[in-house]
Amino acid sequence: MEKPDIKKVKQLLTEAPIGKYLGEYGIDVFAECASVELKLDDNELLFQQGDTDNTFYILKRGRVARFVKDEITGREKIIHIFERGDLIGELGFIAQQAHSTSVKALGEAVILCFKEEDIQPLIIKEPEVMYQFMKAVVTRVHHTLKDVSRQQMALSNYISGSPYR
Repeated sequence: MEKPDIKKVKQLLTEAPIGKYLGEYGIDVFAECASVELKLDDNELLFQQGDTDNTFYILKRGRVARFVKDEITGREKIIHIFERGDLIGELGFIAQQAHSTSVKALGEAVILCFKEEDIQPLIIKEPEVMYQFMKAVVTRVHHTLKDVSRQQMALSNYISGSPYR
């Protein structure tokens, strides 16, 4: 683990989906809060289902998968694959709850870590930046829910034999 290069963090945040919400000033503020650059090997876990931590992550390089283990077979079921710039673990960070899934590297990956002790002061010092961060998180959740609903409807139509499939 090493301290990330602030210039490279700014570039990543600018290119990442969250960057359009944070704006240039917010990107500068958040880039200073990147505490650690974590390198993961293939299949190495970032965190396991049930773990709690005070960190959210942004994928810098490589790919990581969110997955759950099937309780009967023990096989892993991949739920989502994260790409460069994606937020990881932000809901557990905000809600301070255990992770509902596990996340592991698919090949080598590099992750930026944002710890609570670095982000917490921004609530008072930079409320507008934090508001924009929250908008980004809520928007992402909203899009995810829309996608899940759309998939559920397609599955339901398929099962029922609806002509709209």
